[in-house]
Amino acid sequence: MTTNYEIPENITKLLSTYKRNQDSYNELIRNGGYLPPNQELLIDAITALSMRKNILLKGPTGAGKTKFAETLSSLFQQPMFNVNCSVDLDAESLLGFKTLAYEGDKQVIDFVPGPVINAMQHGTFLYIDEINMAKPETLPLINGVLDYRRTITNPFTNEIVTANEGFNVIAAINEGYVGTVPLNEALKNRFVVIEIPYIEGEQLKQLIETNTQLKDRKTIDLFVKLSSDLIQAVYQGKVAEDAASIRALLDACDLSTFIPARRAIQRAIIDKLDEDREREFVLNLTETLF
Repeated sequence: MTTNYEIPENITKLLSTYKRNQDSYNELIRNGGYLPPNQELLIDAITALSMRKNILLKGPTGAGKTKFAETLSSLFQQPMFNVNCSVDLDAESLLGFKTLAYEGDKQVIDFVPGPVINAMQHGTFLYIDEINMAKPETLPLINGVLDYRRTITNPFTNEIVTANEGFNVIAAINEGYVGTVPLNEALKNRFVVIEIPYIEGEQLKQLIETNTQLKDRKTIDLFVKLSSDLIQAVYQGKVAEDAASIRALLDACDLSTFIPARRAIQRAIIDKLDEDREREFVLNLTETLF
């Protein structure tokens, strides 16, 4: 027996609008937007957000998770409030804080909303970066924001805040880094997970052409080959993910328009690595190619 699945009308409209506006999306890419490795990655993210589901972008450092979130924000024409997680993240960093203000000559206590409250009240996107850097006891504060309720009781004002139409949540995670903690199941279950792989081959070449000042095709091809070799080295456990960061590679491409490519790679990639053996490995690759 075959089951036919109907795509909800609002998603059909959104996806058809995306296809009709392919030129607009291409313009967004030319202006620094995220170039996905495949069409499905973009469509799946659009679909989830259209259904008001939270998405968790999971992938190696420098693969473009933040840039993808910014691109989705632009496609939905929604501003985006940001939370940068760390071990110091607390309720005030998420929700806001009280401060002294004046009404005429009278001193009053005023509440300044933080990124979560702002995004909910304005009906815009909320981006939570490196969500697994936060202390496990902090994020449960926003569990009600991340599920069907879309509400929170502001502990500073006792006001119940309900998210306005258009509110969406995108989070990003880097796994296995110092200072990160595993997400608890209650939090993870509030997200649809989208794996963000490294960009390679022709797509990386296009990204370099549209997002850096490097225009020499031969040099671009060499940087694409370097990136491919570094990604394989990461998979083989020879170097840390930092070595294959696409962000760092783009920095090296930019620098190489003014200084020799080998020195550009040294500054943008090699000198960031912690271990001597990793630095030596990347240096040998660089000298072989350049």
